[in-house]
Amino acid sequence: MKTLILNLLVALTLMSCASPFGQKVREPFRGSAYESNNRFFRGTGKGESSADNIARSKADIEAKAILAGQVNTTMKQVSDQYLGQTQNDRAADVADKFQSLVREVMNTSMADLRKIGEEKYFDKKQNKYTVFIAYEIKKNAMFRFMKKQAKTNQQIDERQQAVIQKILDEELKKTGDEN
Repeated sequence: MKTLILNLLVALTLMSCASPFGQKVREPFRGSAYESNNRFFRGTGKGESSADNIARSKADIEAKAILAGQVNTTMKQVSDQYLGQTQNDRAADVADKFQSLVREVMNTSMADLRKIGEEKYFDKKQNKYTVFIAYEIKKNAMFRFMKKQAKTNQQIDERQQAVIQKILDEELKKTGDEN
C-alpha cells in the first residue's frame, strides 16, 4: 500500500512538472553556432511537403528571407544611427539611397552566401518530407560587395557616395576587416 501511494505521489509530481505548451522539440540548426554575430549574418529555414523538392524550396526561401531581413534591418539601424549622429542636412536622401542600395544588393544576389547545413527527414505516417537549411553570409564580404555596388550606382551623387562609403567602412571595422 505504501508503495502504491509513493508511486502515485511520484507520478503526480512528474505530471505537474510538464510544460503547459507540450513537449519541447529540438530542431536542427539551433543554438549560437547558427545565430548571427559580429562576423556573420545567419539564417535557418524549415520546409514541409509531400514532395522533397518542394520541402527543400520552402526551407531555402525561408532561410534566405530571414537573412535578407537581418541585412535590411541592420543596415537601416546603422544608417539611421549614423545620419542621426552626423545631423546631415540631406539625411533623408542619403537614407533613401542607402536603403535602395540594400534592396538592390539583396535582390541581385546575396554576396558570399554559403550553405552551412541541410537535413532532410521523411515521416512515413504522414507521407511528408521536412527539410532544414542553414545559410550564412560573411558580413565583411557583404559590406565590401555593397561598397562596390554603391560605387557603380549612377543614381548616387558624390556627397551621398561619401556618406554611404563611410557607413560601410564603419561596419567593416566592426567585423575586424577594414579593407
